[in-house]
Amino acid sequence: MSSSSFFTQGDARADVDEVPSIGIGMLGYAFMGRAHTNAFHKIGYTFWPPALRPRLVHIAGRNADAVAEAARRYGYDKSTTDWREVVNDPDVQVFDNGGPNDQHLEPTVAAARAGKHVICEKPLGRTADEAFELWSAVAETGVKAMTAFNYRFFPAIRLVKEMLDDGTLGEVRHFRARYHQEWLVDPETPASWRLTKEAAGSGALGDLGAHIIDLARYLVGEPESVSANTATFVEDRPGGHVDVDDAFDAVVRFESGALGTLEATRVAPGRKNHMRFEISTTKGAVIFDQERMNELKVHLIGTTPGDHAQGFRTVLVSETYHPYWENWWPHGHMIGWEDSFVHELEHLLSAIRHDKPIGPHGATLEDGYRCTEICDAILRAADTGERQKISYRGLSA
Repeated sequence: MSSSSFFTQGDARADVDEVPSIGIGMLGYAFMGRAHTNAFHKIGYTFWPPALRPRLVHIAGRNADAVAEAARRYGYDKSTTDWREVVNDPDVQVFDNGGPNDQHLEPTVAAARAGKHVICEKPLGRTADEAFELWSAVAETGVKAMTAFNYRFFPAIRLVKEMLDDGTLGEVRHFRARYHQEWLVDPETPASWRLTKEAAGSGALGDLGAHIIDLARYLVGEPESVSANTATFVEDRPGGHVDVDDAFDAVVRFESGALGTLEATRVAPGRKNHMRFEISTTKGAVIFDQERMNELKVHLIGTTPGDHAQGFRTVLVSETYHPYWENWWPHGHMIGWEDSFVHELEHLLSAIRHDKPIGPHGATLEDGYRCTEICDAILRAADTGERQKISYRGLSA
């Protein structure tokens, strides 16, 4: 079912009273469910008038008391422990899947087949086969569909994309990225679904590495081959056995000829949510650090005549001409991590209202699938000790 079945095209700047509402159904009430819900609340007054006005209709989760309390706190009309009730709710027109990784495939496909537009958290599947199945099935329905890679929607990262696309930075030679957290440093940290292959698919790789893999594709292009290591430092924790990786590192060659390194860990003491990348190019370099998400470190060769060693300068990404900032505060008044979801979900709603493509800036389901192919190649490389070629499947005509 196409988006025009729900809405007529119109002027995005029309009077807000003329902006249609759209019913939101959510799977998951914890971390991602709360982050996405917060964004739906903020869209209506951050983007003014919004493309569509989100209406929180139905939320699903595994614990009846907890999901009922979440519905009350967040403002959903209804709650349930059965995601099928959300999928079959005629008042729901967007299905937002923030559930555990083993709950991505079936609910997302069912929602799309019921005519709902869908957004699904990463990793799209526990394996490339599962992600491909999800993408293939949803593609047959014609609904708008998005993989939730929110880092694409940081203003500073979007500015890096613009600088690469317009030639300011020249050709990429190196992409070095890392994503470090510390929440598994203590061996007494209890086991959870994130530490089992059956529920999660992989560990730090799919949880954190997927983000920097997606950014590598978004900013640099397709990887051609990869070699890798993985490690599980604590195999048994209170409550269960760990059969996924605690950490990985990988060396990547891109189709463009650029080289890259990727690493992620959940056992880095002192690191709370440290995602950082550095891109070296023929015209300079740029550094992004998520812990200083409104800043870039930029070095451009020869910007001062005769000066080839001026080093990096800090660019505060908060001017009205920077990506997304026309919707926010006066320059220098910072936004936060949670606001990337506002940009991401508004992008989805705008695509629905105006029948625009999700890509190239939003992550499509194909982007989500391709990320899982790279994750699988990293696991194969670590398992075999041999460099792995990366290849992708396409949809049948």
